[in-house]
Amino acid sequence: MYVIVEIQGQQFKAEKDKFLYVHYLGDEAKEGSAVEFDRVLLVDADGAVKIGAPVVEGAKVVCEVKEQLVKGDKVIVFKKKRRKDYRRKNGHRQCFTKIVIKDIVA
Repeated sequence: MYVIVEIQGQQFKAEKDKFLYVHYLGDEAKEGSAVEFDRVLLVDADGAVKIGAPVVEGAKVVCEVKEQLVKGDKVIVFKKKRRKDYRRKNGHRQCFTKIVIKDIVA
């Protein structure tokens, strides 16, 4: 059984006991706390597919926060205009929250 769930504007395929890295959930999601997401867009229960319009009624995903703050890989942003003596180098690391799917209620 798997579901497609929308978390902070992004869609994820969620299965029981799988890990997800989602955008940083903020300070209210402490390590070990339970988080529920009710924007379930699709439910596939062993071939029986239910598609929501826009969400499936009564379906939700219960997760546990494993790590509150995980930093992603560094992305280098380099801007240059040739022959104009213009170069800018900037780096960025995205913040994520690591969650594990505990239960799927459909």
